[in-house]
Amino acid sequence: QVQLVESGGGLVQAGGSLRLSCAASGSIFSINTMAWYRQAPGKQRELVARITSSSSTNYGDSVRGRFTISRDNAKNATYLQMNSLKPEDTAVYYCNVAGGLRPGERIAYVSWGQGTQVTVSS
Repeated sequence: QVQLVESGGGLVQAGGSLRLSCAASGSIFSINTMAWYRQAPGKQRELVARITSSSSTNYGDSVRGRFTISRDNAKNATYLQMNSLKPEDTAVYYCNVAGGLRPGERIAYVSWGQGTQVTVSS
């Protein structure tokens, strides 16, 4: 039972910034990977950013250089700092966390947040 709570979405003008937060709670022994995905109407869900337990990061091509993912292990949280926002970034953003529930487990759970709306106006 791992639950994610997202916050930070909203309305912003093109060129502005937003910071999304995702906090995990429940019977968590370890967190392996934390990630952000997004889905716009009529489009497939796509990976925005991912950070591993070793702090390696991956970014989608369309956001690389503008977005930064980070992790706070003490709070079981991940953050997505979004700068230089474009109207094309408008989507529902979903937090994703995977890890172990017991010692020795790497990936025993995969949890999704409820989604938070990000709207960028021109």
